[in-house]
Amino acid sequence: MQEITFASQLLQYAITGLTIGSIYAMVAIGFNIIYNVTEAINFAQGEFVMLGGLLMVFFRVALNIPVIFSLPLTIMVVTVVGILLDRLAIRPLRKPTVLAMVIATIGASFFIKGAAMLIWGKNPFDFPPFSGRNPIAFLGAVVQPQGLWVIGCLVVVVIVLTLFFDRTIMGKALRACAVNAKASSLVGINVKYMILVSFALSAAIGALGGIVITPISLMEYDRGAMLAVKGFSACVLGGIGSFPGAVTGGLIIGLIESFGAGLISSGYKDVFALLVLLLVLFVRPSGLLGSVEVSKIRKF
Repeated sequence: MQEITFASQLLQYAITGLTIGSIYAMVAIGFNIIYNVTEAINFAQGEFVMLGGLLMVFFRVALNIPVIFSLPLTIMVVTVVGILLDRLAIRPLRKPTVLAMVIATIGASFFIKGAAMLIWGKNPFDFPPFSGRNPIAFLGAVVQPQGLWVIGCLVVVVIVLTLFFDRTIMGKALRACAVNAKASSLVGINVKYMILVSFALSAAIGALGGIVITPISLMEYDRGAMLAVKGFSACVLGGIGSFPGAVTGGLIIGLIESFGAGLISSGYKDVFALLVLLLVLFVRPSGLLGSVEVSKIRKF
């Protein structure tokens, strides 16, 4: 009986880890979309997640708009924020070097966070889950219905992005810019427009992540910074620029945090994830699924 209980606990930790890791994976995917086109890290990516959660609270709770309308409306508004970030912070740069773009996104992150604090205050918010709060029993573990929405949204994002990059002209243009932006511009691809599209896509994915996680873990104005750190860690662990690596890295970090908090101590869950990240990078600097060429460039 004790073994069954312990097995159920392990299953519970795994379910929790996959749920949290799915959010980290979506944040990491957003990082990679912009990185592949600009080679810069968008440090405002976590703010897209935060805005997704808080705007959904506004539309769903304050205005009482049904989920079927408030969800796409929230994603559209955050997508516009991503477009404005490119237009107002990235496009005006005379010499858009990687360092300049990173500094611009850091400044945008502080601005978005401050605006969110003025609008929503410092209190955490949530809204009713999509499928109610009644837990589902599964092999002795408890599954929150909203957790299934989180994992399901990650699966949908991966499928949609795969089809987008493989089957559409715009997706192929983005992939071309990721390989060589200068060569892409020589064959007629508008690289600046591709950068705008990358910011819009990453904002939409971040908003979706914030929407589905808010009913589980609440959302507040300063939550984006930590989500950005975890998402970036997932990028590095899986390999910066690799979409399968982003998903793998996010799920691994989520599982490490969950098992570390459940089996050892919740106070050290971030330490466990950091130790595994450092160990993997020591053995394989390019990350689990990253390009060896990228790691060579970093070392050079």
